[in-house]
Amino acid sequence: MGLRIHKRINLGKGVGINISKSGISPSIRTKRGTLSTKSFSVRTGIPGLTYRKTFSTAKGKGCLLQMLICFGILTFLTYKLSSL
Repeated sequence: MGLRIHKRINLGKGVGINISKSGISPSIRTKRGTLSTKSFSVRTGIPGLTYRKTFSTAKGKGCLLQMLICFGILTFLTYKLSSL
């Protein structure tokens, strides 16, 4: 098991920015799990137990397109949630 060091900056309503050794990525947290441009995780309901899957990416390939898509989705969701 490897050591993971990361910091999450909360932007409100489950939206945040993750900062780690490998870079910066946006993410969305819900009561069922987390979705980011690099991975997703699903909460199992058992404390301390989650399922995590990392998306494969080529080394050196930028994630600008992924970040723009995620930003668009976050903007859309924020707009829809604020109108409720």
